[in-house]
Amino acid sequence: MSFGDPNNPYGPPQGQQPGYGQPQGQQPGYGYPAAPPVSPYGAYPGGPAPYGAPMPMPGTVKAARVMLWIMGILQILVGIIAAFAGSMLVNEAGLDSTASATATGVIVIIGLIGVALGVWGVIIAAKCANGGNGIRISGIVYGSLVTAGGLANMAQGQGASVVALVLGILIIVFFSKADAAAWFKRPRF
Repeated sequence: MSFGDPNNPYGPPQGQQPGYGQPQGQQPGYGYPAAPPVSPYGAYPGGPAPYGAPMPMPGTVKAARVMLWIMGILQILVGIIAAFAGSMLVNEAGLDSTASATATGVIVIIGLIGVALGVWGVIIAAKCANGGNGIRISGIVYGSLVTAGGLANMAQGQGASVVALVLGILIIVFFSKADAAAWFKRPRF
């Protein structure tokens, strides 16, 4: 027996005759290959998300967001306490001197600035989920101001300023990373 014989059952398969069970055209199992499954993490690990797939928030942005919430809320509380304590200074002492009034005004203004900075931090934290690149830049500026305040307080010998200094630096670093930039510059539909 040779493989060239068309009647050989052990030979290579011959093409099917038209009209014997299979439609004309493509053979079953042939054609375009199936598309690979789409991963929510992109074409490769750490890669960009495929078109139309939601991009998960990077861990560094989540961490910076938590730090912003904590710093903002604490700044609001401390600012309110400072402004209230400054306003009570004149009322309790009953002093009418210009020096005490000026000191009271300075304490109240510092408290109100603290409240404003705290509200700014909370707004940045709230907008991290769907904000644009301006929110990232605003977070970097906020972290810079917190760092500068921590350095100024550290120069005066206040121990709690180390925490503000470290958190401010971490906010700057986390918002400056490439994955944070990709998160805030992602397309929104």
